[in-house]
Amino acid sequence: MAFVFRRAMNALSRPSSHAAGDDDDDDEKPSPGGDAGSISQTHADWANLQILHRNTLPPRSHFVLYGRREDALQRNLSKAKLHTLSGRWRFHLAPNPLEAPPGFEQRLFDSSKWSHITVPGMWQLQGFGRGPHYTNIVYPFPINPPDPPFVQNECGSYLTHFTVPRDLRHHQLRLRFEGVDSSFHVWLNGDEVGYSQGSRNASEFDVTDHVDVAGQNVLAVRVYQFCDGSYLEDQVRSAASTDDQCSCALVGFPKDVHFEDLAVKTSFDAEYRDATLEVSPSISSTGTVLFELLDADQNAVWQDSQEVQAGKDARPVSATIHQPKQWTAETPYLYTLLLSIDNEQFLSHRIGFRQVEVTDGLLQVNGKRVVFKGANRHEHHPESGRAVPFEWLRHDLHLMKQHNINAIRTCHQPNDPRLYDLADELGFWVMDEADLECHGFAMAGNSEQWASDNPEWEEAYVDRARQLVSRDKLHPSVVLWSLGNEAFYGRNHTAMVNYIKSVDKTRPIHYEQDYNADFVDIYSRMYPSVDDIINFAKDESTKRKPIVLCEYIHAMGTGPGNIKAYIDAFYQYPRLQGGWVWEWANHGLLTKTKDGTPYYGYGGDFGDIPNDGNFVMDGVLQSDHTPNSGLIEYKKALEPVQLVSHTKTTATFINRQDFATLDHLACTWKLVRSSGKSKEGGALDLPQHIQPGSTFDLDLPQVALNGDEETLLEIRFGLKNKTVWADAGYELAWAQIPLSPPAPISLPLPRAPTKDPLLSIRRTATHLTISAGRTTWTLDAVRGSLVAWTKAGKHLITRPLEPTFSRALTDNDARGD
Repeated sequence: MAFVFRRAMNALSRPSSHAAGDDDDDDEKPSPGGDAGSISQTHADWANLQILHRNTLPPRSHFVLYGRREDALQRNLSKAKLHTLSGRWRFHLAPNPLEAPPGFEQRLFDSSKWSHITVPGMWQLQGFGRGPHYTNIVYPFPINPPDPPFVQNECGSYLTHFTVPRDLRHHQLRLRFEGVDSSFHVWLNGDEVGYSQGSRNASEFDVTDHVDVAGQNVLAVRVYQFCDGSYLEDQVRSAASTDDQCSCALVGFPKDVHFEDLAVKTSFDAEYRDATLEVSPSISSTGTVLFELLDADQNAVWQDSQEVQAGKDARPVSATIHQPKQWTAETPYLYTLLLSIDNEQFLSHRIGFRQVEVTDGLLQVNGKRVVFKGANRHEHHPESGRAVPFEWLRHDLHLMKQHNINAIRTCHQPNDPRLYDLADELGFWVMDEADLECHGFAMAGNSEQWASDNPEWEEAYVDRARQLVSRDKLHPSVVLWSLGNEAFYGRNHTAMVNYIKSVDKTRPIHYEQDYNADFVDIYSRMYPSVDDIINFAKDESTKRKPIVLCEYIHAMGTGPGNIKAYIDAFYQYPRLQGGWVWEWANHGLLTKTKDGTPYYGYGGDFGDIPNDGNFVMDGVLQSDHTPNSGLIEYKKALEPVQLVSHTKTTATFINRQDFATLDHLACTWKLVRSSGKSKEGGALDLPQHIQPGSTFDLDLPQVALNGDEETLLEIRFGLKNKTVWADAGYELAWAQIPLSPPAPISLPLPRAPTKDPLLSIRRTATHLTISAGRTTWTLDAVRGSLVAWTKAGKHLITRPLEPTFSRALTDNDARGD
């Protein structure tokens, strides 16, 4: 069974005017030599499949070091060994790399006449370049892998100056970029530092030998809009290069011995009571490491001191933790793991005790089945595009909690590192997805043979898996790795699976287009019907693994629909373990009409031809991230407590959470009367310690009814205490119980006219004429059309009016939407 919905939304990007296979000299490769800033004697790095990175350090977990224990425990970035380089840079945009300014990386280069630009940011949304362009599926350039376009390939040159803070001057110094689209070269003080690609992956360079610790430094970055890696980045995106996410920073590490990486594994005994904690630090030289585990109140739970060998193969340090508080999306309890060397460098990271496994055909966390009630979330801001402010990101996750969403799919690439910190803290299940989609090859035929099943691309695929797992492996919220989206299936996906399993056996692997789950750990589908998933759940041949819907209930137009039927199926059939609504928010970009009126634009609003119109406007949030009606309906279907049945005196409810009781909720009631006049209400005693999946009864208040007035009893469940994402009393669930029959619908009769015009009807074999006073209507009795309408001798229509029993089409009428 393969339920496929072709709806990768790949590009707010400008397609080349050349079709694949066109013979056009404009996009021929340049001859060897010349100064393109980065053209080698054979291939440019950005057009060389053999060069993914040059001089980058191995990918690692996302952490910073501190010089004091107190600062590390507070996770105070202002005290970390880090100096941000975000802000205003000098900027020059060339139409292609061949025409980029030569020698701009030199210390004495005069950039005084260049423009300024904000980093992080997208140059297309700061007034540079051809502007945004949205298409669906098709690549924004001719298909000729691995070659990107050489002429229609905008190239941005960035310059900034900085001095090294005093507390970093005796450290090994690194430049870290959290994401640059699509690839870039780096120079420091005229020296070429290196090259990297992978728009949503971090790149780190050792610049200790290039930096002037006592003077002014000149940092030069050249960004290429397209590179060979762009064939693997066919997701929803602008034709826009960006130095984005947390942008660029100077990071310090002690020179003698320092932490290079950190891995953590938690597992439970057979009863899921006691846990084993395995900590695997990687350090540059053999040294003694102090290990500390602290609870949420910073009380010591465990401490040890061990000599750790240099390198990644050092033996992990293990400890048995008795009955730790377990981390789940409903109970996100975090401990702090603190590592230190010589009381001079401290590495702090929050961890959670949880164990993820596929057992007996179910995906389980801490021995219990989970239901993913999720959303596909792209990183998008209506003004800054993919450079999303932290406050906007946090607002998104708070909105999700307020609407009962418990899972995030990072479609279709790793997200801002700060999202995972928030997910750990607030409580979300995260499907973390590799930066990989090549849906556009479907337009050229033999889809998987271009890259996914082409051995020449294997390292490019595995590199994206390596970047994903290396950066995010410490986060308890990450419970699934995803190989990417809509990239068909080929040997290179199998290589990704093999790599991930070799370094992390603690999380299942997801990929929708491994339809039979031959290599990945769970089945996945896009947009099946409710009947389809129920049939799947009943199919004995698929019972070895669970199924999730990585995309479902498309929120296009007035969607999504049929939500509750899906959610009820998830709870009725255990192997149906939830899904992620497509999608979280519209991708409109704030622009203006000719008269200056602001509005949110989409395909076609920026002079972009061809385009795919409003297919990018399909979220449960508007472009300004205010909720659509679909999100309200989704929240209702996802309620943590739901009404099962009722009598006149009692109502039965069920706890639909997977781990938590309902002790965090308070219950209230009020009357809703058809007259609108009701102030009755109060509190109801909610039984304590109601276990997940258990039902409970509430005694209903007895109230007086008023004659024929319709009366409903509304029962609400709200937060008992204030949280970081909502105030006390915030409503998460509600139900209405009718206490009286529905009131009959009656409308007042219109007042009779003072002078009732006489109505006359004349019939013939072909026509019907109706007269009232000075008005006459003549209808064609054969065709049903109104052929004449006169009043006081004046004709009101010039041609027949035919009845139309239809309405204007909506997006939901389009097949597949």
